[in-house]
Amino acid sequence: MVKKKKNKKTTRFNKNMLMKSVMSVFSSDPSQSLNYKELANIIGAKDATSKRLINEVLYELVDQKMLQEVLRGKFMITKLSVAAEGVVEMERDGNAYVITNDNEEVFVPEYNLNHALHGDWVKVATIPKRRRKRTEAEVVEIVERAKRTFVGKIEVEKNYAFVIADNRLMPHDIFIPKNAQKNAKNGQKVIVRITDWPMNTKNPMGEVVEVIGNPGEHEVEMHAILAEFELPYRFPKELDKFALSISEKITKADYEQRRDFRNITTFTIDPADAKDFDDALSFREIDGNTIELGVHIADVTHYVKQGGPIDNEAIERATSVYLVDRCVPMLPERLSNFICSLRPNEEKLCFSAVFEMDLNGNIKKEWFGRTVIKSQHRFAYEDAQQVIETGKGTLAKEILALNSIAQKLRYKRLKAGAINFDRAEARFDLDEKGKPLGISFRVQKEANHLIEEFMLLANRSVAIRIGKSKEKAKAKPFVYRIHDKPNSEKFETFRTFITRFGYNIEGGTSKQISKSLNKLLTEVKGKKEQNLIETLAVRSMAKARYTTENIGHYGLGFPFYTHFTSPIRRYPDMMVHRLLAHYLKNGKPKNEAELEHLCKHSTDMEIKATDAERASIKYKQVEFMSDKIGQHFQGVITGVTSFGLFVETIETKCEGLVAIRDLDDDFYEFDEDNYCLIGRQNNKKYQLGDELLVEVYRTNLPKKQLDYRLAENLETLKAKSSSPSKKKF
Repeated sequence: MVKKKKNKKTTRFNKNMLMKSVMSVFSSDPSQSLNYKELANIIGAKDATSKRLINEVLYELVDQKMLQEVLRGKFMITKLSVAAEGVVEMERDGNAYVITNDNEEVFVPEYNLNHALHGDWVKVATIPKRRRKRTEAEVVEIVERAKRTFVGKIEVEKNYAFVIADNRLMPHDIFIPKNAQKNAKNGQKVIVRITDWPMNTKNPMGEVVEVIGNPGEHEVEMHAILAEFELPYRFPKELDKFALSISEKITKADYEQRRDFRNITTFTIDPADAKDFDDALSFREIDGNTIELGVHIADVTHYVKQGGPIDNEAIERATSVYLVDRCVPMLPERLSNFICSLRPNEEKLCFSAVFEMDLNGNIKKEWFGRTVIKSQHRFAYEDAQQVIETGKGTLAKEILALNSIAQKLRYKRLKAGAINFDRAEARFDLDEKGKPLGISFRVQKEANHLIEEFMLLANRSVAIRIGKSKEKAKAKPFVYRIHDKPNSEKFETFRTFITRFGYNIEGGTSKQISKSLNKLLTEVKGKKEQNLIETLAVRSMAKARYTTENIGHYGLGFPFYTHFTSPIRRYPDMMVHRLLAHYLKNGKPKNEAELEHLCKHSTDMEIKATDAERASIKYKQVEFMSDKIGQHFQGVITGVTSFGLFVETIETKCEGLVAIRDLDDDFYEFDEDNYCLIGRQNNKKYQLGDELLVEVYRTNLPKKQLDYRLAENLETLKAKSSSPSKKKF
């Protein structure tokens, strides 16, 4: 937080502040040359001590090759290399990395960010190497801001206010003039918009856009999370009204233009609490060795006309958002939960992929087109799993046959190079006020795999149908879901790290690495290091995204892949439905630039939605632990930084920070090459994967911060065989 002092006559500068200010001045105009007196005047350093420090800083920056002395006492910024573009990923210590277009990471120290913030699209230029081994860079231009609004607590003074952002990756408080406070009361949660940020000032200026309410209230906090990621939490009233005018009736023309599946056995399998059912499976036996499988997807685009008000809103949202207690839908509820939802015993319009296949999953024929269906049964995953495990129950014959095929498809896919990331999902047991009473973890079983395999089959088959062409020039513009190969540096770091646990990843080709990685993920199941290794494996991977430029999907091992199966909750699936329908009628190629623009926006919104979901989980984890101050938990170190250790409890998977200042048995230093803390006197080392016993020290709900401190040594705990077992949840 910015310290506010009354009657302050002069600003006292320290060397660190001056270094940032000096570099900021030179960066604002790389062509200028200045001496220490000119710099002092620009920065506002009036006292002799500060001026003397500026002179020292100038020569230190010359030694570090950040500046060059072009004339005696005159300095310019060192000429930088050709600029690259990328997105800023802030670290909690204030430094950042820029992920460039070619998926490389460039380190940018805090004093070279030049007001760039997390998520901004920037141009960077690399700086000649100094003492550090890694290449550093400086932001030379902010091409596009990721966001201009932030959520935080307002602190109101007599003539001004500051908003302290909830987001830990926003390192600056936002100054609010008195006339821009919108009657916000001290301590309330607000949404604030940045209005100005002069280059030579530390803090941006802003205005309050909306007062959310008092911190700590469940509804206020969930709305604050959505607002923080610039996601909507309500539909405009006119859209809800427009949705009411859409008729759910199926016309005679609809029946005539569609393939009829109403008399074929059809069912859905979804989470028990699901309301929007956008996919169904149909099963028909052709002969003893051949079946017809239908993958039926809600025909959303039949009801949502391109360019209409609901379509435009869906483009902006791009995805439904799932927080711990709610779904914020992409489409109005009349469409998502009623008209389009494939509810049992109701006739519904679908866009379908239909396959004739043998019992080993080999496809003999395939068909894509519009259909009408009638689901006879709705399964929750648990219901379908019980049928699989017992061999008895509703539609047992169909479920068992499809499960057998799905397991074979899964085996083939993994053998061909797909990576088996199969992680447990955290679920909170909430009371009527939203307070978490317990945490459980949903594990994927055969029923989940059954649906997953047939959705993957439909997605892949649609992508092949449109995208596969002997001549690249003849390939039609289309929407793909792609996943690049891992960043080589990150993956090598991960490969080296797991050797500490006795594991290794063999091979050099993509297929060999995938096979070895799957073996690793199987071996760690049920072990204390499972969550850490799975998390680090995911972090070593590239991020999947939407694009018209197909490079295949590395994680799934598919050369062609798209998203076709969830149009109720993802806009790219609606795009794919429209493109597939258009190209099946031999339509002309669509505008690739327009499609690419929508792909990028959809990817960006998906990232925001995922971040919001994680923030809501983190908030509930902190709230869950807030009444457990002083209790002990066994944990694993999941992150090491210059300011402390991140530790995740094994039982509840709640991650918190053990601050370096609380490691009071020695002076610990950060070894950035090996990601560990080492005691200067005792040489004790804390590194990724170490098991510790931690005590819940303090919680900060508004900041979603959970602090631990080390409890007694684990070996001591294990020696106390008569001690009571830890509390269970």
